[in-house]
Amino acid sequence: MSKGASMEDTMRVLTLAAAITAAATGVWAQDVGYGQELYTKHCATCHGTAADGQGPMAPALVVQPKDLTTLTAENGGEFPLLRVIRRIDGREPLVSHGSAMPVYGEFFEGDDTAMKTTSGQPVLMSRAIADLVAFLMSVQR
Repeated sequence: MSKGASMEDTMRVLTLAAAITAAATGVWAQDVGYGQELYTKHCATCHGTAADGQGPMAPALVVQPKDLTTLTAENGGEFPLLRVIRRIDGREPLVSHGSAMPVYGEFFEGDDTAMKTTSGQPVLMSRAIADLVAFLMSVQR
């Protein structure tokens, strides 16, 4: 910093640098614990508390719920971030029990944040979806 720079100017520059670094390295603050709460409330009935597709509603469904712990393994070792986001928000519907999977897109709208794909592409989504996705990423086998 130049001699004439104030402490306030220095703090602004450091804050901006930290934000740019976080964005460049893909560090986004998802709350896995809140994601687990959302999962328990909206997903566990079908997908099971262990995310293994064995929820109490599974026997009643025509199309069995996906074992969500194997998404990465079934996708060549890469978590299918875009597909998961699109399933949750309803852009990629899935038919089960004769109708579309319950979509909570409207519930999860707003308060946008971003996550990065493995290629580094940022993807905007609501913070709730980001938290839910972070939880799903944490349960991969």
